[in-house]
Amino acid sequence: MRRLATTDGLTEQQQEILDLVRTFVDREIIPTAKVLERNDEYPSDIVAGMRDLGVFGLMIPEEYGGLGESLLTYALVVEELSRGWMSVSGIINTHFIVAYLLLQHGTDEQRAHYLPRMATGDVRGAFSMSEPALGSDVAAITTHAAGPADGQYSITGQKMWLTNGGSANLVALLARTDEGAPRPHQNLTTFLLEKEPGFGETAPGLTVPGKISKLGYKGVDTTELILDEHRVSADQVLGGVPGRGFYQMMDGVEVGRVNVAARAVGVAIRAFELAIAYAQQRRTFGKPIAEHQAIQFRLAEMATKIEAAHALVVNAARKKDTGERNDLEAGMAKYLAGEYGQQVVEASMRIHGGYGFSTEYEIERLYRDTPMLLIGEGTADIQRMIIGRRLMQLYTQDAG
Repeated sequence: MRRLATTDGLTEQQQEILDLVRTFVDREIIPTAKVLERNDEYPSDIVAGMRDLGVFGLMIPEEYGGLGESLLTYALVVEELSRGWMSVSGIINTHFIVAYLLLQHGTDEQRAHYLPRMATGDVRGAFSMSEPALGSDVAAITTHAAGPADGQYSITGQKMWLTNGGSANLVALLARTDEGAPRPHQNLTTFLLEKEPGFGETAPGLTVPGKISKLGYKGVDTTELILDEHRVSADQVLGGVPGRGFYQMMDGVEVGRVNVAARAVGVAIRAFELAIAYAQQRRTFGKPIAEHQAIQFRLAEMATKIEAAHALVVNAARKKDTGERNDLEAGMAKYLAGEYGQQVVEASMRIHGGYGFSTEYEIERLYRDTPMLLIGEGTADIQRMIIGRRLMQLYTQDAG
C-alpha cells in the first residue's frame, strides 16, 4: 500500500480510476518494462491495455465519448503510470495536449471530428513546436506555411522532438504564417495535420525519418518531422483563425508542464520504493543497512522531497481546473519536481551501492530517464525565468 504522495478530497470515481491504474501498473507495466526498455520497443500491449481502461479519453468530455475527468485526475494517473515506466506516460501526454487544444481552442467542427476518436485512442495525437535550432525561443520558429491559396496552405520546414511522432496520426504543429503582425509570436499559427502512423513519407510532403536514439525515455517514439510543401486545408487551422498559435500552444504547454511534474513524482516514488525495500534486505556490519542512521537520513530526505513535489503538482492541477491562469504554479511544480525527482533517483542509486550501476537493477533505468525531466516542456532554467517574471508582475501590481 502506498503511503507517500496521497491526495485528500478525491471523489469516489477519482479513487476508483487511480486504483485501477495502479493495479494495471503493478501487473502489466512493471514486470515488462525492463525488456521493452532494453529493446527500445514500443509498448503496444500496454497501450492496448490503456485504451481498454479508457485512459486516452480521460480528460475528454463525456459528450465526445470520454470520461470527462479533471487535470488533477490526469496528473495523478500520470504519477501512477510513471511509477511503472515513464515512457508510458509520454505516450498519453502529447495526446492529451492535442485533445486539450482542440477542446479549448478548436472549432465545433474540429472538436466533433477528432475528439470522439481521440477518446477511444483510434486517433492519437502528437505535439510539434520545437525545431533543430530553436531551443526555448518559440517565437523564432522558421517552419513556414505559405498561403492560403485556393483554400490551402503549403508548409515547409523541419520540426524536432515529436513524442509519438511515429505512432500518431494527428499532429498539432506550430508554423509561421504571413499575418503581418508587428511581433514575431503574433505570426504563428497552429495546424492540425493528418498522417499515417509509421516512418518515412506518411503523407504527401510530410516525412518522419525515424526514431531519435536517446540516453533514456526509450520505447516511446521521439522523432523529427520534415515538411516539403505539405499542403493542408485552411479548415485545419486550429480554431479557424490564423495568428493565434503562440497563445494556443502556451496554454497547452501549461498542461504539459503539470504532466512532466507528475512524471517526476511517479519516478521518484518508484525510486523510493526500490531504495527502502533494498535497504531492509541488504545487510552490512551485521544488520540491515536501513538501520544505519546515514541511510535513514537519506530516506527521510527522499520522502520529504516526494511529498513537496506532489503537493505542488496537485496545486497546479487544481488551479488549472478552476479555469485560472496557472503558469506560475505549473512552472514551480515542473521545476521543483524535476529537480527533486533527479535527486531522489540519485539517492536511491547511492543506497543501492554498486548494484545501482548494474543493468540488472531497475534503478539504473530510472537514473537514465530522469535527465528528461529537467528538459522536457521547458528546461529548469526556463521555468525559473517564467516564475521570476510572473512574480515581478504580481508584486509590481500589488505595489501599484
